[in-house]
Amino acid sequence: MKKIVKLDDERSKRTDKRKPAATAERRPPKRPRWKRSRIRPSSIVLATIIALVVFGGYLVATQDIIVDLGPPMSARANAPVSVRFDICPNGPHRDCVVDGDTFWLGDQKIRIADIDTPELSPPRCEAERIKGEAAKTRLLDLLNDGAFSLVAGDRDEDRYGRKLRRVVRDGQSIGDILVAEGLARRWDGARHPWCD
Repeated sequence: MKKIVKLDDERSKRTDKRKPAATAERRPPKRPRWKRSRIRPSSIVLATIIALVVFGGYLVATQDIIVDLGPPMSARANAPVSVRFDICPNGPHRDCVVDGDTFWLGDQKIRIADIDTPELSPPRCEAERIKGEAAKTRLLDLLNDGAFSLVAGDRDEDRYGRKLRRVVRDGQSIGDILVAEGLARRWDGARHPWCD
């Protein structure tokens, strides 16, 4: 039989003894896990660039959709317009009459620049409502009577973003027709009451 030899306790103690300072110098210090997953500034820059590219693509795609809706307002202003109009519904507005001096042509809201008609949203009295409805109906009839032109004035837009245009057919302003019929007043830069 073989003899089992025990290692000297002294010897095993010697080999297990390590200098703590020497071991610490050889190994890099352990970093907490949260520091390894920290977002780097270069990642933020890259994410920002990607977001800007995606947003730019969205704007280009949206612009293509808008262009597909029809020619720009400047092109329409010079060419005769012949469109079938309706009264504007509660939903999307396109080629419809809002009130006696405002209508939508395609995706542009037009304010007839040379007149003022009674308000419908909201009317201040019953007489204004009745006259406002009559002006709206008459404008619808006049716009549907045939081709007309839009003539720009001194200002392109009002403070609400509506295009300011005179509506002219055969040299006559549609606004003048509404004034002559008592459904509108000449626009003098201020609103005047329609109620007594």
